[in-house]
Amino acid sequence: MRNSSMKAAIIGASGYTGGELIRLMQSHPHVTIDVATSRQLAGKPVTSQHPHLKGFCNLTFENPEISSLDTDIAFLAVPHTAAMAYVPDLMERGIKIIDLSADYRLPQAVFEEVYGTPHTAWKEVPYGLCELHRDACRNAPFVSNPGCFPTGATLASAPLAKKAHTIIYDSKTGVSGAGDSPSATTHFPNVGDNLTAYKWTSHRHLAEMRQELAYLGSPARCYFTPHLLPVNRGILTTAHILLDEPIEQKEVEKIYQDFYRNEPFVRYQRPSLNAVRGSNFCDLMVEASENRVVAVSVIDNLVKGASGQAIQNMNLMCGWDETLGLMNPGMLP
Repeated sequence: MRNSSMKAAIIGASGYTGGELIRLMQSHPHVTIDVATSRQLAGKPVTSQHPHLKGFCNLTFENPEISSLDTDIAFLAVPHTAAMAYVPDLMERGIKIIDLSADYRLPQAVFEEVYGTPHTAWKEVPYGLCELHRDACRNAPFVSNPGCFPTGATLASAPLAKKAHTIIYDSKTGVSGAGDSPSATTHFPNVGDNLTAYKWTSHRHLAEMRQELAYLGSPARCYFTPHLLPVNRGILTTAHILLDEPIEQKEVEKIYQDFYRNEPFVRYQRPSLNAVRGSNFCDLMVEASENRVVAVSVIDNLVKGASGQAIQNMNLMCGWDETLGLMNPGMLP
């Protein structure tokens, strides 16, 4: 029997990550979505924006005052630089916060430089890449959910980070990573039958990638170029990890398998976007060639790269098994 002992709010529930949070939470044994907010869609059924949830979600979009919110948990699924406006009221009410935006992922000065805006409610909180920061996230009142690119990239390189002098990330992402607002960039004729690089040297997620390498004690220089792939979901990251000394294939495989041996959502197997679509898994594999190791990882950018990882963090924050509500396979084909 389902024990819905806690209530959650999704602030900014009309987008892809909000829809994924509602979808994934249907199988969670301890939490139900009680409030789904949207300023533009207030008064309309959630299923008017997320028709795949018909029969599963009977909520109506609301636009309540945050100071009056009566839930145990709040997911902030709002644009970057917008989340900070909600945090003080939520903290004052003792509501657990999982922020899916970038507002609390970086030190204040770095955030302000990268995102070009002052931070009006700064607070240092755990960075919710569970595989590296599990202890910091466990029982925390507030966790910042990582970016989708840094999740796949960091998991690809973490086991060898200390040995590397240079790491180059090359990522291909599905169109849903750009959000649900139409633009020329995501217009089908511009995306279909095409593959394009963008922000070749200056993507803002690079700051998170470098932050995590520093956390791992890596001296590596880090570079990143993303590409837009004509698929709905998924990120495939190729990490070129350059070492001072050659390494054998058996050795590097053992390093990766040992590093992730007890991780429920990291699988060492040949990566395929189809195999992780709709799931919270990261699949990865490595190949060594002299002083270079190529590590390839795949994640669903909306699940392990956003909403699934947010639920994984919620589970840790509440002292539950972190796999609750998330042990579902990918959708192949």
